[in-house]
This record gives sequence, structure tokens and C-alpha cells, in this order.
Amino acid sequence: MLLDQYGKPMPTPAQRMVSQRRQRRRAEIAAAYDAAQTTSENAQHWRWADSLSAAEANSSEIRRTIRERARYEVANNSYASGIVDTLSNTTIGTGPRLQMLTLSAEINAAIEIRWKQWCDQVRLAEKLRTAHRARTVDGESFIQFTTNPRAARATTPVSLDLQVLECDQFEDVNQSQTPEHTAGIHFDAYRNPVRYDMLRYHPGDAFAGWQQAEPVDADDLIHMFRCDRPGQIRGISALTPALPLFAKLRRFTLAVLIGAEVAADHAAVLETQGPPMDDEYGFDGDDLDPYDAAPIDRGMMTVLPRGWKLNQLKPEQPTTNFEMFRNAILNEIARCLGMPFNVAAGTSKGMNYSSGQLDHGFFDDTTRVDRSTWTTNCLERIFASWLDEALLIPGYLPDLEGHNKYGLPHRFYWDGRTHGDPAKQAKATDTLSKLGLLTDEAYLIREGIDPEEHHQQMLRQARRRREIAEIAGPPPVKPDPATPGADATKASPKPVAA
Repeated sequence: MLLDQYGKPMPTPAQRMVSQRRQRRRAEIAAAYDAAQTTSENAQHWRWADSLSAAEANSSEIRRTIRERARYEVANNSYASGIVDTLSNTTIGTGPRLQMLTLSAEINAAIEIRWKQWCDQVRLAEKLRTAHRARTVDGESFIQFTTNPRAARATTPVSLDLQVLECDQFEDVNQSQTPEHTAGIHFDAYRNPVRYDMLRYHPGDAFAGWQQAEPVDADDLIHMFRCDRPGQIRGISALTPALPLFAKLRRFTLAVLIGAEVAADHAAVLETQGPPMDDEYGFDGDDLDPYDAAPIDRGMMTVLPRGWKLNQLKPEQPTTNFEMFRNAILNEIARCLGMPFNVAAGTSKGMNYSSGQLDHGFFDDTTRVDRSTWTTNCLERIFASWLDEALLIPGYLPDLEGHNKYGLPHRFYWDGRTHGDPAKQAKATDTLSKLGLLTDEAYLIREGIDPEEHHQQMLRQARRRREIAEIAGPPPVKPDPATPGADATKASPKPVAA
């Protein structure tokens, strides 16, 4: 047996032949994928493909460039602004509602009322919509827990407050890149964020200047972003695939508008095929230069020189393909956001009820998944922080003796969706209810209605109706003509003539 310089056995000729065959076999298998081949036709298309990690692909410079362009597009494009607003209004809506699920109705009602008062005081729904919009446009949003003495009032003594911050403030000014400190985030041995580097002022402020980042504990921050790749630690704008499409849509619309304006701006055009010369009308063509402009009196009648014609430019824009192109671009833009075309365009023109319901099906799935993320990563932490402070205030919450404050059963529910055809929806709901496939509580939660509050209202309504019926007395009974004592004019037969 022969050994190499490292003391390992050298392969025999037969072993080398087998190894070469395996390598050729692997090359043949790889060549079976068209996407794995690089040709003169696809080299230009794939030239920007890379193998960067999720953290390196979303570097500080790349995130800054994309979010600046996304903000610019949303600020100047009506469709982009409407799409982002619709996403926030659909997902967050009027805000989440808390439903306590303990066995004590008094504890449930007290905590729900106190929580609602605090949410209204700190404008929780408004701040969540702002954070959701920032996550869509910028790629990520930060919510910081703060203590605000002005947040505490007589009905809401809890001083906990929330401050929504832009992701620009969370960067490492030294641009250090280590496994424990990347993109302004410090990690522990288990890759859990332990603190963030936060700039005191927004770097875009006029008074910001050069700043040194200050550490902020991760327990005091909520970092919301969509994690698309394993190992991703910072978010990228959800509009990233659509930004070039927005630019194409604006350029095409502007080009069509300019074409229509050019044709409309020219009221009339003088045209002649003959040489410029004096004629019997005293018209000298030499006095006219190409593209000269002349005023036209309104409502006049005129006589043209011999050989001259008065024409109007035929408008060629917009063509019938303009709306088709615009709708196709909007549909492609909305697809990366999980939004149907009719929602992105703001119209269901040309659609029937079934088509609209089918299109809203996957949009409802997108909204449900997004709400689950906000509930788990954001609302649960906010509720836990609020409960910690609320329990320290004497007499603010009922006695929770016998209950684990960290395990109080509860859930959040959101706004329901308005249906296009309430009659069909009510019929379908009634069928499911009769079959035992849908409970009253499940239906009310789906519609964004508190079941306990709904049942209390039904009881109050029934009680009020009984009281009104007792005051008004029984309704008058309509006499029956067939019974004795009825109206004689109706009961007596007509006389028969002899």
C-alpha cells in the first residue's frame, strides 16, 4: 500500500476510475436542471444572484436604500399609499379586543374594562396601525415600552406607554460585524437578542449630527419584521418586489397623459401640399414658419386659402390597452402582499359576488396569519407589561388570589369583515348553526363582537321589551265575523229581493 505525504493510503487506479465516474454522474445530474445551467441567454438575467446570508443580504446600506425608495413611492403614488393603508386598516382595524377566560365573570369583566380604558388612553389601536404601516413600508418597526406620567389618569392610573420608533434609529454607527453583534443587535449564545443599539435622535433630524448609540434592553423593545429566511435578523420592505413595477406604472401613465395632452393642446393644424406663394386672397405662405402658433376666435367661421386644409390631431392615447396594462401591473404589485386585485385597485368592476368572495379568501388567510403574528409577538408582551404594573396599584384590579397572574387564560379578537351580500352570508351562517358546526360564540368572535357583552345586551333587550309590553297592555283582538256578537254589518247576510 502506498502512502501520500500525509500518511494516508493513495487510491488505486480502479478507485480513481470509480471516483471519476461518480463526479461525471453528479455533473450529469446537475445538468438536468435547466435553472442550474449558465448560457449566453440567461447569464444577464442571473448575474446578480448571490449566496449571501440573510443578515449580509439585508445589510444596513441595502435596507436604507430600499426603505428610502419605498417611502418615496408611497408618498407620491396614490395606489401605493392606498394599498399600504388598506393593509393596516384591515389587519389592525379599530384595534384588538381582550376577552378574559377565567372562571370568574367579575374578574373577567373588571380586567377587560381596565384594559380597554388604558388602550383608549394611550391610543393603542392608532399606534399599532402606525407600526404595521412602518413594517410594510420600511420592513420593520420598533415599539418601546416607556413610563409616561401623563398617561396615568383617574380612570387609568397605569403609567405604561408605548412609543413607535422608526428603524433608522437602530443601527450600529461603528458597523461592527461579529456573531454576537450584528446590525445593531447584541445576541447571547443562543442567538436571542439581549440589547439593541439605539440612536437618541433620528439620523434624518436636522439637529441629529453625529451620535453615539446607546444600549437598550431587548425586554423594553418590540421588534416587528417579517422573517423570510432562516437567520434573518432585520426586516426588508414588503414592497421591495413591487417598487420597479410602481415606477413602470407611473412612467406609462405619464407617457399616455402626455400623448393625450399633445393631441388636445392643438386646436387645429394648417396643412398645405403646395409651395408657399401669394394667391388671389393675398395669403403669403412665406410669412408662416413651421410650428408657428396663431390664436383662434371662439365660434367663428373662416375661409381658407386655396390648397390649404384645417385639420385636428387625432388623439391616439389612451388606447383600450391602457386599462388592461394598468390592471395587470396592479395585480402583480398586490400579489407580493397577498392582496387581491379588486382590493388593491379599490374596485370590483366586472366581478360577480362569487369572484369577489373567492378573491377575498386568500386575503382573509393573509390577514389571519398577520394578526396571529401581531398577537403573539406584540400584544401578549404589551398585555403582560400592563398587567404587571396594574397589579401593583391597590384596588385597581380585583383580587387574583388563587389565579396565576402569568397564566390568566385570555385571547384577543379583531374586527370582522364586512360581507358584500349579507343575506347570503346570513343564510350560510344559519345553515352551519343548525348543523351544529358553528357556535354562537365562534360566530361573534369572527365578527369582532364580545360574546359576553352581546349576551348581556340580549338579556337587557328582552327585559326592556317585556316591560314595554306590560305598560302597553295586550294588543287589541280583531273581531271574528263568524262568532256571535261580531259587527252586524259584516255578519248579517244581504237581503234577497222577492
